[in-house]
Amino acid sequence: MAIGKLNLLKIKNAKPGRHGDGGGLWLQVRDAEHRSWLFRFTRHGKARQMGLGPFPDVTLGEAREAARKFRGLLREGIDPIDNRRHATAAAREAAQVMLFRKVADHYLTAHERAWSHPKHRQQWRASLEVAHRIIGNRPVASITTGDVMRVLEPIWHEKPESASRLRGRMESILDYAGARGWRHGDNPARWRGHLAKLLPAPGTIAKVEHYAALPWPEIGEFMAAVRDEDGVAARALELTILTATRTNEVLGARWAEIDMQAGMWTVPAERMKAKREHRIPLSSAALSVLEAMAPLQDDWSGGWVFPGAKPGKPLSNMAMAMVLRRMKRPDLTVHGFRSTFRDWCAETTNYPRKVAEQALAHTLGDKVEAAYRRGDLFEKRRRLMDEWAEFCARLVPVEQGQVVPLRPATEAVA
Repeated sequence: MAIGKLNLLKIKNAKPGRHGDGGGLWLQVRDAEHRSWLFRFTRHGKARQMGLGPFPDVTLGEAREAARKFRGLLREGIDPIDNRRHATAAAREAAQVMLFRKVADHYLTAHERAWSHPKHRQQWRASLEVAHRIIGNRPVASITTGDVMRVLEPIWHEKPESASRLRGRMESILDYAGARGWRHGDNPARWRGHLAKLLPAPGTIAKVEHYAALPWPEIGEFMAAVRDEDGVAARALELTILTATRTNEVLGARWAEIDMQAGMWTVPAERMKAKREHRIPLSSAALSVLEAMAPLQDDWSGGWVFPGAKPGKPLSNMAMAMVLRRMKRPDLTVHGFRSTFRDWCAETTNYPRKVAEQALAHTLGDKVEAAYRRGDLFEKRRRLMDEWAEFCARLVPVEQGQVVPLRPATEAVA
């Protein structure tokens, strides 16, 4: 049985009619614009044929592979047409029992390893609860635009950012269902060209609210209050402020990342938002916090710098926020202290912008500058963080608006 009679040139020049490739595979040409594949075979003395799809949507290689599989079924005594019909019916039946909440679980399981922090899974689950209450028990194959609107409309104007994130997550889950064959047709949660015509853009509803931050002149008084707080979470908050780091970077800190002698903390790339290793200079005040935590190193801590209540687990994601509540400062957020640090840099020091941005582990917006600068300005950042720690130790807050440079303007750091 000769197989492989066709090639792309022959397909391109093929005239109307049927052209055999061998092994039951045929190219059917209706006219110059319409070509499709057929698989022809004989079963119980009866000639049968089945379509494999149009060319070039189905390539020559894909058509040959499909024909090879069908010949294998025939050798096993299985009719390819009946087999495909049963498979389609089974997939349709499976789609009917694949509820939205079940597909969401499948999606989370498939993608959670790509997320850099466990809180992403928690955020997804929390936001999807809104959708689950309305469409969680609906077969994913039957979800319509009307269903999606019933989820989004009640919260779209009240919480536009949260609603927009939920819409994107629903779109991802429904795309996943489509790729698995559990639903067909357009995605009813897509934005462009669809929901964008039914709902106002989130940015037109309300201004983006930034993280609540403490004015930089008040940081000394606030830090004195933090030092008076007992507990592991209070020490974690203290280090977060002194190093201008993110919450998950501090909560995920392990003693193996800390070099007390060198006064350096190295956060591995997989724990950083920008996916690049970040070296953090540790001031004397930051080292003092770590020295206070050192006695907790034991089997219970599991190597975490700030161990939680459960053996081998770090502090929870809300631990530092709870410290702020105990201090009766619900107006502040942990992340907001990075803004406090950045404002202090701009208002009271002569350090170049790139030094402050590197201290915050921000990705440079200028791609040319980022490409040519290989270093991480570590020694300049060490001086900056020492001065920040010194400023944080001042017990008397500077009056709002008063600028107190830490060095003469003529001593600007390049």
